Amino acid sequence: MRVVLQRVKEAQVTIDEQVHGAINHGFVLLVGFEDTDGQAELDYLTHKILNLRVFSDAAGKMNLNLQQVAGEILSISQFTLYAETTHGNRPSFTAAGAPELATKLYDQFNHQLAATGIKVATGEFGADMQVALVNDGPVTICYDTDRK
Repeated sequence: MRVVLQRVKEAQVTIDEQVHGAINHGFVLLVGFEDTDGQAELDYLTHKILNLRVFSDAAGKMNLNLQQVAGEILSISQFTLYAETTHGNRPSFTAAGAPELATKLYDQFNHQLAATGIKVATGEFGADMQVALVNDGPVTICYDTDRK
């Protein structure tokens, strides 16, 4: 499982010219899966993301987590995180999880995040989405459960 996390001031995802999900400050998560992913990967990244301390405290140090600042999450499925680019100029996506499994895992992941009380907005799995965001920092963190 791979997640690219960006700290944002605001973000939204549009599908067919309609806003599908929007948040104020918090995280945009680009989320991808492979066929070997399961509950252990979901649990690991749920914990890591919710406890990531990248928001400023009163002293201006990155010391607070998402819950401490009442932040929100915009979660976007992104199979292209598993692009293989070593051969030629056209990426291969064969390492990305099968859509049936990836859809299930994406829904479970978002449910786990929301079950903690965090507002979670989402894109739509497999849709052509336009994501607009205002980076905060910028702060970008990459997670790969194969490299825990």
